[in-house]
Amino acid sequence: MRAPSRQERLRAEYRSRINRVIDFIEFHLEEELSLHSLADVACFSPFHFHRIFGAMTGETLNQFIQRLRIERAANQLMNNPTKSITAIAFDCGFSGSAAFSRAFRQRFEMSPSRWRSGGHLEHRKMGKEDRKTGNANGKERKDFEERDSYLVVDNFNHTWRVTMSETKSVNVEVKEMPEFTVAYVRHVGPYAGDSALFERLFTRLFQWAGARDLLGRPDMRAMSVYHDDPEVTPEDKLRVSVCITVPPDTAVDGEIGRMTIPGGKFAVGHFVLSGSSEYGEAWNALMGGWLPESGYQPDDRLCYELYLNDPSHDPEGKHIVDICMPVKPL
Repeated sequence: MRAPSRQERLRAEYRSRINRVIDFIEFHLEEELSLHSLADVACFSPFHFHRIFGAMTGETLNQFIQRLRIERAANQLMNNPTKSITAIAFDCGFSGSAAFSRAFRQRFEMSPSRWRSGGHLEHRKMGKEDRKTGNANGKERKDFEERDSYLVVDNFNHTWRVTMSETKSVNVEVKEMPEFTVAYVRHVGPYAGDSALFERLFTRLFQWAGARDLLGRPDMRAMSVYHDDPEVTPEDKLRVSVCITVPPDTAVDGEIGRMTIPGGKFAVGHFVLSGSSEYGEAWNALMGGWLPESGYQPDDRLCYELYLNDPSHDPEGKHIVDICMPVKPL
């Protein structure tokens, strides 16, 4: 394998530093995030950091923070019907409900209360008709919501059976998941249904891990972490990180980042898929079929796919995957 050039190593170092900042922002959105504190995370001077961040992400630092706060608030408005708009505003890092309402209206062209009372459905419909979103399976989501596809089989053990299609049903279990330390390669932009993209990302990650004897460990897990909601975040801003679990003290460099995925209570859907084209339907089964009647609501922790086999080595090319969504009681 060709050794990276000096220019490639330098660019990878910049990406690594910016990724560290993005991870820090994501886990501290409710806090005051100053230019100086984030520049310290990146190990850049504040002046240079602001310019570097904008050049590498396509957004100013303030635009990025504001967008993530509004998108988190939009999700909370949809999924937490009893939580006040003021409480959501504070939890997402806004100084008050007035500032939050102004920012929200500027982004979605409607008030937070209108979004909560049905405006998010209008936004979703507009997105399917007039703009690209990350959701390549919008029709499947609508169909799933319109049919009776959910059945509780063992509520005592928090296990459910969900119909994914006429010929396929899956188990969903609510359970405690551990905290994971992972090494990752991150992609920003469209990814839905792009199996070649995920193959390239994992190839880069595995090449790095193989050279450091991090592959083949009995406890190693491979996963993809999704940082944004495709129904809310513009397609060109969507972030996905392909990951493998690593020891907590693993050193990373260049484009390889390291982060901690919080544990806790998750809804875990166990899927056997015929190919990459079924991932969207699987997510719809969990989000549109199981969640509304489960007694749970999404939490703000990260969602991820946990891969349990290598489809290229499966005789039928099956994808065996656990889709893990953080939840809390409704």
